[in-house]
Amino acid sequence: MQTTTSNYQRTRWLTLAGTILTQFALGSVYTWSLFNGQLAHKLDAPVSQVAFSFGLLSLGLAIASSLAGKLQERFGVRNVTIGAGVLMALGFWLTAHADNLMMLYLSAGVLVGLADGAGYLMTLSNCVKWFPERKGVISACAIGAYGLGSLGFKFICGALLSSQGLENTFVIWGVLAMTMIILGALLMRDAPVQQSSSTSAVQSKDYTLAQSIRLPQYWMLALMFLTACMSGLYVIGVAKDIGEGLVHLSTQTAANAVTVIAIANLSGRLVLGVLSDKMARIRVISLAQVVSLAGMSILLFTHMNESTFFISLACVAFSFGGTITVFPSLVSDFFGLNNLTKNYGLIYLGFGIGSVLGSLVASVFGGFTITFSLIMTLLVISLFLSLSIRLPQRHNVQEPVLHRS
Repeated sequence: MQTTTSNYQRTRWLTLAGTILTQFALGSVYTWSLFNGQLAHKLDAPVSQVAFSFGLLSLGLAIASSLAGKLQERFGVRNVTIGAGVLMALGFWLTAHADNLMMLYLSAGVLVGLADGAGYLMTLSNCVKWFPERKGVISACAIGAYGLGSLGFKFICGALLSSQGLENTFVIWGVLAMTMIILGALLMRDAPVQQSSSTSAVQSKDYTLAQSIRLPQYWMLALMFLTACMSGLYVIGVAKDIGEGLVHLSTQTAANAVTVIAIANLSGRLVLGVLSDKMARIRVISLAQVVSLAGMSILLFTHMNESTFFISLACVAFSFGGTITVFPSLVSDFFGLNNLTKNYGLIYLGFGIGSVLGSLVASVFGGFTITFSLIMTLLVISLFLSLSIRLPQRHNVQEPVLHRS
């Protein structure tokens, strides 16, 4: 018995180490803005058209995340993660050789996005299942590593660009990321099926995706997640432009927004992730929504100066980072751990929708104010939902047939 317990502990800590290594490599895609200028020059295209490839990447990431559960069931977490690493390297290799926008969209957008999404949510969910007693901290470790990957690779890719040139940088980046992902995959094991807990009748229920989507709680959580992603991704994406356009800061000062956002985002992941193991997770989400509302209120209703501008960005980034960290564990609280990858995967589509919805509203209606107003309205609705939502009762869903052993 002691040997079995020892092996279980060793396996789950190795899985955590492998997940952190893999997440760090997958997070490297968020350095994409470093390449827009040089790619625009190479392809003789506007930066805005080149940057669209990252929008496709975000969409591909969300779609692949929603499908990764099926792949894991068939091939196992290790094999799917290795496949994601190889696909990512292929995507970057093709990006290095892209000589037109369509090829760039297919390689850097579709292929790299699908590879990143196939690895991201599946490895995160699998790791959380290994640690049912500290889901919040484990989510914070994994998603924190994803965030740190964007910071670490910012320096790696920056150094490569200056010494190796654009094409070689993509090739080396792909090989480096693939190596880290495969090494991480070799440390991972599929989490065991969680046994029902006799201490809690509610928590002992595992809902399949088909059962979950018939519950109002599922769509309430989906709207909360979409709102958090839309507010975070839109404000983060145009932070520099807000600083220059609304606050009239210099380009250099407005560029400091990137550092403020990175620190606040990581802080949100760590603080709210740890807090979510010490209090009800839905209350942590309510707290994040209040913080985000404070930030949006500053953006919408005050005459900003440099200090209040950075405070507003910090509030939104802190809330966004914390929400995407707590949500996998929150979904498992509502619908069980065993089907987490599928149940959270569909909700995670809100990340892809949110990444384009804010920009779409801004481009159709013009200016920041209408988009801020929409986000503010959705945040108020989401706060009401988070304060009123309750765990689903077991009798709400048809019970599965029990097979006698």
